Amino acid sequence: MTKFSIFAFAAAAAIASASVQAEDFATKKDAESIVVKAIKHIKSAGKDTAYADFTGKKAGWVDKDLYVVVYDLNGKVLAHGQNEKQVGKELIGMKDADGKEFVKERVDLTKSKGKFWHDYKFTDPVTKKILPKSMYCEKLEETAVCAGIYKR
Repeated sequence: MTKFSIFAFAAAAAIASASVQAEDFATKKDAESIVVKAIKHIKSAGKDTAYADFTGKKAGWVDKDLYVVVYDLNGKVLAHGQNEKQVGKELIGMKDADGKEFVKERVDLTKSKGKFWHDYKFTDPVTKKILPKSMYCEKLEETAVCAGIYKR
């Protein structure tokens, strides 16, 4: 192979790899859809069943790097699709890599806006790297039902 052919092949492989990898990550539309779906599930199945489904990673509640998290309006985790050890913990003072109290901000935004996107940094469960993340949340009664995407 010529140097140009090798370069062209390597470039094509890198582009193909990047597009496959991009498909492994959730989009803003995916996050908004799963939050709407989660709210419907909470209303139809009841809080206890729904929260257990989200936390237990029941089929349909974890997709790629997308999962559902539910907080009460004091920052207590009621369901967490990626880390069941956080369920029951008050995380109101939790800070991201930049020192941002993201749970407190999220609770405040839930109280004031009801539906919103919220930016912070968090460890990506796929890459294990701290990345910028954007969380979509909707208020349901006295809770915030959320799902987020990592910005790449």
